[in-house]
Amino acid sequence: MNDVLFIEHPTLDGHSVGEIRLDAERTLNALTLDMIEAMLARLAAWQDDPDLVAVVLCGAGEKAFCAGADVVALYRAITAPEELSAAALHQAPDFAERYFAREYRLDYALHTYAKPVIVWGSGIVMGGGMGLLSGGSHRVVTETSTLAMPEVTIGLYPDVAASWFLNHLPRSMGRFLALTGSRLNACDACRLGFADRMLASDTRDTMIQRLMEAEWRTATRALDAHGVVNGVLRGLEREAGRAGLFDAMPMPAVAQAGHVRTLMDHDTVEQQVAAIVDDTSDDAWLVRARQTLAEGSPLSIKLIAAQLERTRYMSLAQVLRAELALSVQCCRQGDLAEGVRALLVDKDRNPQFRYARLSEVEPAFVEGMLVDPFAENPLADLV
Repeated sequence: MNDVLFIEHPTLDGHSVGEIRLDAERTLNALTLDMIEAMLARLAAWQDDPDLVAVVLCGAGEKAFCAGADVVALYRAITAPEELSAAALHQAPDFAERYFAREYRLDYALHTYAKPVIVWGSGIVMGGGMGLLSGGSHRVVTETSTLAMPEVTIGLYPDVAASWFLNHLPRSMGRFLALTGSRLNACDACRLGFADRMLASDTRDTMIQRLMEAEWRTATRALDAHGVVNGVLRGLEREAGRAGLFDAMPMPAVAQAGHVRTLMDHDTVEQQVAAIVDDTSDDAWLVRARQTLAEGSPLSIKLIAAQLERTRYMSLAQVLRAELALSVQCCRQGDLAEGVRALLVDKDRNPQFRYARLSEVEPAFVEGMLVDPFAENPLADLV
């Protein structure tokens, strides 16, 4: 079972709108390799279907769009590969390499898709979910949305093209969010550029219905799929605005942007981390940020800083290749397995990371982690 549903909704004028629904509520719609493979295949088929005019990507249930990658499967692949299913082992002896390569290929497919892709980012949107959301041409958040890239807590770093989209934020904010895994609500997400529209969480079905009722092409008007989608979303956003749905929602990230800039105005990541951890602000958003950072992997902190710096001027394709190399290294010799064990498997919240303190992280080890382990990168064909 793929835990992902594909539905084609017929429009009144003879076209169709494709819906991809992540259907794994129990795991907050975390992305398995099977789900990724199924989505890649269906997106490719729909791309070549002239009657398919737009795609809606959403998650089942109300709690989450997608809480991230299936990191527990990655943990088991690292620590006990014999427990993988025969099918998974047949797909790739190096499960982690296969998983990340296919996940990043999916992200790239969304970013470069020729037809409109509406990503309904309601509820929890974290890690791999952020990768999916960022790839949409029309990124929707709701009053229940919570966005974050908290990989520092599991010994990874913000991936799924985050090395690209975080570098498109003001430099201090992008690095702060990466280091602290800070959460964003809908208003912050739109103001910072992570989302395009703020809609009511109970209007997803209404949105699909209006897409089905829209005129996509007539005898006198050529197909303007993006314009049709914009019209539908614009109307729903105005309705949410008239209802005052977001009027009282605070914007802690935007409100603290000046303070964040001060905290990050240092020359080294060690100095930046010290400034954040030693900050005495009682603002709840900042307090949570420094607590998350203090619990993170020291190696991840160094990798986050190095990764954002080296990818600063890379294209999307170059970024994804660099992320694939680093993510595989995090599985082979980094802190990922221990971070996932402590947070999601044994749940003792007491990870024994390779380095106990940031000052102990060896520069040579970090440099070794940044070396591409492939003779030819599996994403070499991305342009």
